[in-house]
Amino acid sequence: MTLYNWDGKSCCPILDSQDRVVAVLAGQPRGSNWEGLMSEAANRIARDRDRIHFTDKQLNNGRGKFPAISVGVSYGGGRRQPGNVAQSSAAVLTLLTSLLALQGFLSLSDFANVIFQAYAPQTYGHYWDCLQSLWKWNPRLRRQFKKSAFASCTINFGPFTVCRPHTDRHNLSFGWCSITALGTFNPDKGGHLILWDLGLIIRFPPGSTILIPSALLTHSNVPIQENETRYSFVQYSAAGLFRWVYNGFKSDADFEATATPAQSAKREEDRQNRWKSGVGMFSKWSDLQRA
Repeated sequence: MTLYNWDGKSCCPILDSQDRVVAVLAGQPRGSNWEGLMSEAANRIARDRDRIHFTDKQLNNGRGKFPAISVGVSYGGGRRQPGNVAQSSAAVLTLLTSLLALQGFLSLSDFANVIFQAYAPQTYGHYWDCLQSLWKWNPRLRRQFKKSAFASCTINFGPFTVCRPHTDRHNLSFGWCSITALGTFNPDKGGHLILWDLGLIIRFPPGSTILIPSALLTHSNVPIQENETRYSFVQYSAAGLFRWVYNGFKSDADFEATATPAQSAKREEDRQNRWKSGVGMFSKWSDLQRA
């Protein structure tokens, strides 16, 4: 494993052996008050954590020993069609809506999307087109961040948000996810992002953002020190949303039940080529430099 002592501010793409951008250490947007906005966001998460009665599912999220709540639009996990992520009560929904309306989270959404579009423009376009189709199909779907290509976000409420090694298997296999670290911890001693498949341990300071294909790369964190706090804010889209749009706003089962032989054959051909076309959406660094 290689330790990369990233400063958490500069933007640095990670390339594979074929010159493809497979992750981006996005850093932080320029602005004199960024540290203050991130501190406010972390403090509100800490305050609201004490006001929420977390469900068993939120406490046992499969990624680590910390509660997590998702907001936005999803599909899968027993849902018959895409819909707004349900909350445990109206009070919790109101609290989360207020939390995500903070300027810090609005700025994080804008920043992540700028980086996403700049370093993975084809994948970004795929995400954006999918969401526009979903909003047109059902205008009642929640749009937490109106300028975002991500359908959902998750707040990991910590206070010791340290993920065990995992992939986000419900996300699009070749898709991207934005991770922002928040809290008060020493990034030289803990909180690092480990990308196991790439052999990288990356210093990950509070207030910094990293974009990775989270369904593809196994990732986790280095534990933080005792008496420190770490939270995180994650933006992503579920793979099921893309299948629903591709199927003409139908489930896989409903599509197959009504498809003509020609439609079924085309769908199977597309399925077999999906991974190749998805990998083809990863940008070549040399192409981005010429653009």
